[in-house]
Amino acid sequence: AKVLLGDNKGAIADYSKAIAIDPQYFIAYTNRGYPKEQLGDYQGAIADYNKAIAINPQYDTAYTNRGNAKSDLKDYQGAIADFNKAIAINPQYANAYVGRGNVKGKSGDYQGAIADFSKAIEINPQYARAYNNRGAAKGMSGDMQGACADIRRALSLGAKIPPEIQRMCF
Repeated sequence: AKVLLGDNKGAIADYSKAIAIDPQYFIAYTNRGYPKEQLGDYQGAIADYNKAIAINPQYDTAYTNRGNAKSDLKDYQGAIADFNKAIAINPQYANAYVGRGNVKGKSGDYQGAIADFSKAIEINPQYARAYNNRGAAKGMSGDMQGACADIRRALSLGAKIPPEIQRMCF
């Protein structure tokens, strides 16, 4: 709840208390890593994700979160490896495909990004962010008709689309 309220430091303190009570509680490490990321402490977040993975090497969320932190550090190769690992553990984990698609898009691989966002949509047809991100990748690859169709779908699912993007399609 503290993360949702924007109290990232309070969340970190609470997760640290949970870890002190049970140092093998791998979910607490992953949960503590997220507010660290929000505060820009990517290395601290990665350290927590590493600990969660050391305790439970099959915890797909820790790999996905670590991939996001590595992406923020522009370690795209490391991020892709983490998203690949999460997908290998759980091929139905839509967030991992979106994360990997985001990294591919940042790297200029728009077709690869579109494929990953499409897979996330196949898994979860109501995933607004996947439509939004696929629309952006389609736009960057020159497919404005496809981009606008995805942006419209994202809007219909409740995504918040910046006005300048909406103006391109409406």
